[in-house]
Amino acid sequence: MREQVTHPTDPLAEPPLRVVDVAVVGAGPAGMAAAVAAAEAGAGVVLLDAGGQLGGQYWRHPAEAGPDPHGGRGCERGGHGSGPDEHEHGSDEPEPDGPEPDGHGHHGWATFLDLRARIGAAARTGTLEHRPWTSVWLAERDGDLFRLRTTPVPEAPPPHPSPRGDVLARRLVLAPGAYDRQLPVPGWDLPGVVTAGGAQALLKGSGVLVGRRVVVAGTGPFLLPVAAGLADGGAHVVALCEAADPRRWARHAGTALRQGTKLAEAAGYAVRLARHRVRPRTRTVVTEILGTDRVTGARLARVDAAGAVTGPATAVAADSVALGWGFTPQLELPLMLGAATAIGADGSLVVRVDPAQRASVPGLYVAGEATGVGGAALAVAEGHVAGRAAAGAPPDPARRREVLNHRAFARAMHAVYPVPAAWPAWPAGETLVCRCEEVSAATLRTACHDLGADDPRAARSLARVGMGRCQGRVCGWAAASLLAAETGRDLTDDDLLASSRRPLAAHVPLGTLAGLDTAADQEGSTP
Repeated sequence: MREQVTHPTDPLAEPPLRVVDVAVVGAGPAGMAAAVAAAEAGAGVVLLDAGGQLGGQYWRHPAEAGPDPHGGRGCERGGHGSGPDEHEHGSDEPEPDGPEPDGHGHHGWATFLDLRARIGAAARTGTLEHRPWTSVWLAERDGDLFRLRTTPVPEAPPPHPSPRGDVLARRLVLAPGAYDRQLPVPGWDLPGVVTAGGAQALLKGSGVLVGRRVVVAGTGPFLLPVAAGLADGGAHVVALCEAADPRRWARHAGTALRQGTKLAEAAGYAVRLARHRVRPRTRTVVTEILGTDRVTGARLARVDAAGAVTGPATAVAADSVALGWGFTPQLELPLMLGAATAIGADGSLVVRVDPAQRASVPGLYVAGEATGVGGAALAVAEGHVAGRAAAGAPPDPARRREVLNHRAFARAMHAVYPVPAAWPAWPAGETLVCRCEEVSAATLRTACHDLGADDPRAARSLARVGMGRCQGRVCGWAAASLLAAETGRDLTDDDLLASSRRPLAAHVPLGTLAGLDTAADQEGSTP
C-alpha cells in the first residue's frame, strides 16, 4: 500500500523515515513539472530543492514575503513555514506583506504560476511535500529503493530547518539543472568577471547589477536576455559579443519557424537592445580581460567560423564582464547511481534516457538540462513525461511530441551556436585554467606532453586541475577540452566522466558524515 507524505505540525521536528512513491530532486521547470505530474497521477511525492522558493535558476525571483504561497514549509524570508492545513482553514499566519512577484523579465511566468498553484493544491491534500533549503548530497540504492541523504543548505534563513535525514523513495526523478560553462581567457580570474548566469541571477533575485559598464560575451541566445536585462536595469552594455554567426539559422529555418514563441522572444530582446542602442557584434570574442586588481576593460577580436582570431584586438573600457558559453549539466547524482551517459549536441556529458525519460538505472528518471540543455519549455515537457512515468501513469502523447519538437530546436540551436573549435588556442601560457588550484594553461600543457597526463584523470593526479573547492565544476569541461586539443583528438565520454564524478553532490558538515549510522540505515530501509 502506498504511503503519503505529510507535514509535521512542528516545522523543526525530525520526521520519521518513510518510503515515498516518488522523490523529485530540483524545483526548477523540470522538477516542478515532474512533481505536479506525479502527484496528479496519484503518487505520494516529496520535492527536494536547495533553493528557498520554487522556480530554480530560470524562474529565480525576489524573496516572497509572508507565508509560502505554494504551501511549502519555511520558504519565506525570516518567517516560519506554514503547513497546508493552516492555509486551508485560515490560520493566524500573517498575510503576505509584499507584492506578489509579477514575473517582470521572465518568460513562461504563467507556466510557473500554474505549476506553483498545482504544487500548492497537491500539498494541501497531503499528496506532495516540498522541502526547500534542502541539499541532496548523496544518492544510492538501498535494495529496490533509492536513499537520498540530505542536509539543510547553509544559506537557509533563520529559523534554520533541522536536518531531516534521509528520504527513501521507490522511484526517483532527478532534475538537477546545469552550471554555466566557462572558457578561460587571460584575466578571467579578476574581480568583476562573472558568468552570464550569475549576472542574471543577481539581477533577477536581488535587483543588483554586476557593474555599470558591462561587456557581455560568449555564445548562444542566452546572452540576449542577460544583456537586455542589464540594460533595462540601468547598466551600460558596452559590448554584446556573439562568437557565432546567427545567420546560420538559415540552414535550420524550418525548425526555427516551428518555434514561433522563441522567435517572438528573440524579436522582443532585439527591440529592447535597440532601445538601449546595444548592437550585437557577431563573430567577436573577448580575448583578454584587462585590469590589475579588478576589471578595467576587455580586448575584443573578430574570429572566423572556427573561432580562430582573424585580426587585431580592440580595447573597450568596462568595470564588469559577463561570460556565457552555454551550460554544463549537473550530473553528480545521476552518476552516483550509475546512469549511462553520452556526449550531447553541445559537447556536454548528458544522461541517456528513453522516451519516458527513464535512465539506464531501474526506477530512475531524469529530466531537464541533465539530459541535454534545451531551454525551459523542453525542461517542463520532459518533467511532465518523467513525472507521469515515475507514477506509473500512461504516457501523454502530446507531452512527448513537445519533447521531440523542443529537442529538435535545441539541436539546431547548438549547431548555430557551437563552442568555437579553435578556442583552446586562446589561453596564454600564464592563463589560469583551474582557479581553485591555480593551474595555468602552461602547466596543463607541460603535464600533458612531458608527463603523459593526456587525459583529465591523469592531469588531476599530476597537475591538480579540478582538485580544489569547485571540484572541476568550473574548470572541468575546459580542462578536458584543452587536453583533447593538445593530443589532437575529439573530446570523449570518458574525458568528461572523469571531471563530472564527485563523491559528494553538495557541501555537507563533517559531523553529518561522522554521524552516519549504517546499522540504522539498514533497519530503516525496510519498506
